[in-house]
Amino acid sequence: MKAIVYTQCGSPDVLRFQEVATPAPADNEVLVKLCAASVNILDLGVIRGVPPVVRLIVSLLFRVRIPKPKVFGSDAAGRAEKVLGSDIAGRVEAVGKGVSEFQPGDEVFGGNLFAGGGFAEYVCADADKLALKPANVSFEEAAAVPIAAITALQGLRDKGRIKPGQEVLIDGASGGVGTFAVQIAKSFGAEVTAVCSTRNVDTARSIGADHVIDYTREDFTRSGQRYDLIMAANAYHSIFDYRRALNRDGIFVWAGGKVSLQSMLLAPLLSMLGSKKTGTFLAHLNKKDLVFLRDLLATGKVVPVIDRRYPLSDAAEALRYLGEGHAQGKIVLTVEPR
Repeated sequence: MKAIVYTQCGSPDVLRFQEVATPAPADNEVLVKLCAASVNILDLGVIRGVPPVVRLIVSLLFRVRIPKPKVFGSDAAGRAEKVLGSDIAGRVEAVGKGVSEFQPGDEVFGGNLFAGGGFAEYVCADADKLALKPANVSFEEAAAVPIAAITALQGLRDKGRIKPGQEVLIDGASGGVGTFAVQIAKSFGAEVTAVCSTRNVDTARSIGADHVIDYTREDFTRSGQRYDLIMAANAYHSIFDYRRALNRDGIFVWAGGKVSLQSMLLAPLLSMLGSKKTGTFLAHLNKKDLVFLRDLLATGKVVPVIDRRYPLSDAAEALRYLGEGHAQGKIVLTVEPR
């Protein structure tokens, strides 16, 4: 099969589109013939390399171990060939002997958080990290969902404890996580304020935001408006600025952006001071939440926003575009049938 392979860390330039062996599913896995995948900031982080100190911080704060990417072979120099990619959508080709909920021909979506393997014509994924795709949703739309939408869902529902009628602000509302967060918050009955740049104001309104703040013209942390819940999908203020914009008993959730280390280290301490809570988290890809999102997709309450589509062979170019930081919604890779 053809796959996006890398043997060393670096920029997207290290990626190669080449032939590798088709994987076979383990007992608890499903072999999926890929129809579409999507790119994430996580993918950029993986090829750049995860520093040991980051692995240690993640392990201590979230009590999880970042798995090493799967190896698909080795090159002429003996270097391990790894395949990038976490979000997938496609048709089941085969199942492991311990899998009973899927069968060949099923249309599924899901992924492999950190482990990779998704940027390939065939990919093995744990059965408990897949769900049936809604019939009225395309493979491209389904591939846009897993990591970004689950991050938005778990940030709002689990860390943010969102409730109907709350004033909720989504900072970074036009990116992959942000576009899902606006729609998911609306599905919970919140009044949603979206923060984005001038070029993305219309997109934020089109996905249901009640109010839109153009951050190039207004700093919401200094406006005097207060919110019950703030989720930073792309944080660029300090954690103290976000706390200032919270109501009494309000909650700030960091889900991505430039102040990640500060947020991770200070959030637990600040939450012990006063009634305002601050938190960060690591998304957990699981079947239950994929099914929850599947229902939102099927009913049209959540519609993936796709900025650009690239063929699988152009994954490096897709990642370069993502790294520029201007994508509206998600960037999707497509696989032509052979």
